[in-house]
Amino acid sequence: MTAVAVLQMTAGIDPAANADTLERAIAEAAAGGAAMLFTPEMSGLIDRDKARAAAHLTSEEHDPVLARVRAAAAAHGLWVHLGSLAVRRGDGRLANRGYVIDDRGEVRARYDKMHLFDVDLPSGESWRESASYAPGEQAVVVDTPVGRLGLAICYDMRFPALFAALTEAGATILSVPAAFTRPTGAAHWHVLLRARAIEAGVNLIAAAQTGEHQDGRATYGHSLVVGPWGEVMLDMGDAAGLGFATVDMAQVDAVRQRLPAIRHRRAIPPVVRA
Repeated sequence: MTAVAVLQMTAGIDPAANADTLERAIAEAAAGGAAMLFTPEMSGLIDRDKARAAAHLTSEEHDPVLARVRAAAAAHGLWVHLGSLAVRRGDGRLANRGYVIDDRGEVRARYDKMHLFDVDLPSGESWRESASYAPGEQAVVVDTPVGRLGLAICYDMRFPALFAALTEAGATILSVPAAFTRPTGAAHWHVLLRARAIEAGVNLIAAAQTGEHQDGRATYGHSLVVGPWGEVMLDMGDAAGLGFATVDMAQVDAVRQRLPAIRHRRAIPPVVRA
């Protein structure tokens, strides 16, 4: 059994204030005995005012939130999955990029969100991630103290082929940091995440944004830790804060022996129209 910590936060328009929250969470997670901390999508900045946000968007090498999280991880000897930051790529576009940082503050893995959320919701909300962000082109797994971790971000959860590829690459735990909208969260958050854990026979950790943000948007919360049989081991509701859970890597093997669906996967041939 290994302890993990999950940060549920209400990120705002000031990266320095968000970095303060992240640093406190790293210290508290380490003090609480966690082997690794998981944070939400867009942990460094949530601001849909493009002109205002532009002043804070920079390359990875110059991102102050990333630098502070790396320093805090090293200071407290804690692995961190920094769910994602908005960073400028070399071509001038943005990446929604997650980082796995080890207990020395070194970046062990990067993952750019592959599936971009473009939608008009009945609530009147409109999202166009592809207007600013470039999609990622690589699926990523990385060895961590809590198992071989497969990386995804938010909207990726709706595309099971990505998770199949991660488990075929040896993932025994999945991380799905998110900033989920409330209407879709209420309808789909729990069922999709539990499905991804069940079909892969893995532990799954989904750190989420929550509450009313300074830029006017609202996010669903309910950060989850789900076991390989689909059991919810932590649901943080809608309050910001730090939660703890334990994951059992041996249980992954037990579940996969009991229900060996991964071994039964077959390549799907072309569909025949009868």
